[in-house]
Amino acid sequence: MDETPLYELDGVGRRYGQGATEVLALQEVDLRVSSGEFIVVAGPSGSGKTTLLQLLGALDRPTDGVVRFEGRDLGALGDGELAKLRLRELGFVFQQFNLIPTLTARQNVEVSLAPTGPDGAARHLRAGELLEAVGLAARSEHLPSQLSGGEQQRVAVARALANDPRVVLADEPTGNLDTTTGSEILALLRDLADRRGLTIVVVTHDATIAEDAPRVVHMRDGRLVAADDELAPVPAAS
Repeated sequence: MDETPLYELDGVGRRYGQGATEVLALQEVDLRVSSGEFIVVAGPSGSGKTTLLQLLGALDRPTDGVVRFEGRDLGALGDGELAKLRLRELGFVFQQFNLIPTLTARQNVEVSLAPTGPDGAARHLRAGELLEAVGLAARSEHLPSQLSGGEQQRVAVARALANDPRVVLADEPTGNLDTTTGSEILALLRDLADRRGLTIVVVTHDATIAEDAPRVVHMRDGRLVAADDELAPVPAAS
């Protein structure tokens, strides 16, 4: 793993609203994420972890501090530049699988390949390769309704890999899955990080997911309250 920071967050905050209605979703977050790192951001609902993921994904801008990606201040980039960054460098996996119900697994992946310009035959081949990479080659011609929850999430992971991103950002990727299937999805993401050198950031409220992660960042009330293994873990909520 390259130790040069891929992401650098310094004093990052995100405020919504004004005056009496102001909400501090993030406060004074300092964080470094290295290239090729697998990191879990854990915390209860409302802790700010999804807001943090949106900033890492160039889907939002901080109201305080700086978010840098490879030294570039994301807050200073224009909307067009951020869109190109998301298309070329970032892949996203969500709790809701967001598959198109009338398309097969392969076609759902092919749709994500279309913006980068390969022709139909190339998209078909690439989608098959990606489904094979996530262990779903045998189910590539099935509709989402014919797939289990875990299989649908594997399609979603393949779709996130469509444009060969360097970073995959996963927001509660096991939230709609049972414990065993969720563990399989996490193992798949870790394997992808190892084999492809991807940087993967997973946010979750499930403390069990963080147990075996190589690095965990805990959040509470918009703040980073424990990072790496140098700080004591956050006590479980009662």
